[in-house]
Amino acid sequence: MTVEILTVFPEMFGSVLSASILGRAREQGLLDVRLTDIRPFSKSKHKNTDDYPFGGGAGMVMMAQPIMDAMASAVSRLPGARRIYLGPRGRKLTTEVARELAGEESLILLCGHYEGVDQRALDTCVDEEISIGDYILTGGELAAMVLTDCVARFIPGVLGSAESAEEESFSDGLLEYPQYTRPRDLDGMAVPDVLLNGDHAKIRRWRRRESLAATLRYRPDLLESACLTAEDRKMLKELENECSFEN
Repeated sequence: MTVEILTVFPEMFGSVLSASILGRAREQGLLDVRLTDIRPFSKSKHKNTDDYPFGGGAGMVMMAQPIMDAMASAVSRLPGARRIYLGPRGRKLTTEVARELAGEESLILLCGHYEGVDQRALDTCVDEEISIGDYILTGGELAAMVLTDCVARFIPGVLGSAESAEEESFSDGLLEYPQYTRPRDLDGMAVPDVLLNGDHAKIRRWRRRESLAATLRYRPDLLESACLTAEDRKMLKELENECSFEN
């Protein structure tokens, strides 16, 4: 997959894109991330990309012209790419959205900054908006990093194991079960016996129950939309009864 990011602060991306899983994915040719500085596309004398908003108000707004020209340049290199603006009005980034985007051959991400973007640029240059959450950032650069990282995990080969992305929190609408590694006993805190007996059926059931328990405790709202089996609902009922008994 190719991801081209349009930004006025390309220097923000260096360490994120070169380290850990994203860095390895790029080295292996599984992910190609390109950074395009919007500033050189500005036709103003001082190459500025923002200006005061019509109608007054605090802050500055990103100008349409540099964005439109930068986007045209990106599209010439990636015809057919899905063009996304990281903005608060868009649909929220979820596991399902990330999995969907991972099926694209290429993405072009537009990072807003300052107090927003001239609406004319959004009307002509963007296929959709995506939000990473209901909070305010100083710019879209961090959101673009989050989206790129989230989407990359669903690209075949990036995580090394086909099961990894599907077993993590939110992959099936639930939080992930607890994880343990060596040593087996740490200052009296022992790894659950079920994980040590080699009975994979019991391990799967234990993990599913713990996943349901964590979701019930920390994010019960997720249970409303999670895909639950009859066995899941039975375990949930047991967990709810246990919680009632403890209270």
